[in-house]
Amino acid sequence: MTGIGDMRNEAPLFEAMLTPHRSLGRRGFNVTMGLVAVVSLGSGIMFVANGAWPVVGFFGLDVALLWIALSASNRSARAREEVSVSRMELAIRKISARGQVSESRYNPSWTRFRVARHEEIGVTRMSVSGEGRTTEIGAFLNPDDRESFAAAFSRALADAKRG
Repeated sequence: MTGIGDMRNEAPLFEAMLTPHRSLGRRGFNVTMGLVAVVSLGSGIMFVANGAWPVVGFFGLDVALLWIALSASNRSARAREEVSVSRMELAIRKISARGQVSESRYNPSWTRFRVARHEEIGVTRMSVSGEGRTTEIGAFLNPDDRESFAAAFSRALADAKRG
């Protein structure tokens, strides 16, 4: 005989960790910033040698703005979503780039998975709804990743409803 606590700890049929894709890792960030800084410094020295010293400030501003933009992109990559489906529960745990956590739990039997598609792009939006609530999933994924997640998640949710 199992209690309610045991049912919640049931082995999941499906688990996924969704993270935004970033093509520039930490090493790539450092290499890019180093190269931009060296090129800007070299160009700045050339302009100073030719008497156009006010231009040097703009080279420094370009490096600073690029650093700010790439740092913001790397920070946003810390966001993630954890999705788990068992026969008794569908859990979606969202962790923002700042570390704020929000959780949504649904009964898989009463849950609908909605997928919006565009004929050229593919999957544009995914959400789970039930019990009067809706939770969007994988908004930061690219269309190919959304497509593969939607297929796997749909199968898992169907298996949970059958079981």
